[in-house]
Amino acid sequence: MSSLLVVSAHAGDFVWRAAGAIALATSRGQRAKVLCLSFGERGESAKAWREGKSLEQIKAIRREEATNAANALGAEIEFFDAGDYPLRESDELIDRIVHVYREVNPAVVLTHPLVDPYNQDHPAAARMALQARVLAQAVGYDAPGEPLGAPPVFFFEPHQPEQCDFKPNVLLDITSVFDTKRKAMECLPAQQHMWDYYTDLAKRRGVQVKRNAGPNLGMPHNTMGEAYMRLYPQVTEELA
Repeated sequence: MSSLLVVSAHAGDFVWRAAGAIALATSRGQRAKVLCLSFGERGESAKAWREGKSLEQIKAIRREEATNAANALGAEIEFFDAGDYPLRESDELIDRIVHVYREVNPAVVLTHPLVDPYNQDHPAAARMALQARVLAQAVGYDAPGEPLGAPPVFFFEPHQPEQCDFKPNVLLDITSVFDTKRKAMECLPAQQHMWDYYTDLAKRRGVQVKRNAGPNLGMPHNTMGEAYMRLYPQVTEELA
């Protein structure tokens, strides 16, 4: 059974950006695991801070929200509690990610793009995810499990793509699971302002899905989509 690994800087990132891909994987009976490096407790929990919640209370709130969202998607979730704003890169954190790679042995990896001038936690998570992938491939790296193969890496769409050098070259049709994605989004009331934004984005990407697929596939009027950038070349015996 193939598996999907999502490396998310904060507790909500995987929901807005990749919940469709996760729901598609689990609907096919595949394993999906989300690795949240932080809870987004400092930078993405403004409502709770304004309500006077403590740091530990906010972490607990975000953990519960993200766990509920993962459950709605049928995915596993693990939290590293590495802190946010800033999320600091370290050899120790990369090693922990290597252990997750070896345990999950993903067929596909999803993470943030390497550029985001608005939130340095996002590219920090991506750099660590990519470095850990390479280390997990090394036969001599000291971690349990077998060396990793070469799972393709897809960057999911950032909040402001034009400023993040994000040029999608993969459009994913998530029409069949969009209701599941919306349910997962609604598990995150800490960022309720994002619900309609990412619903509207899915509609726009759906238009592009239909246009790039051509007129003969009979896609519904309400096609919904997610956009991705593939990092490594695709290896194939047939161009399609």
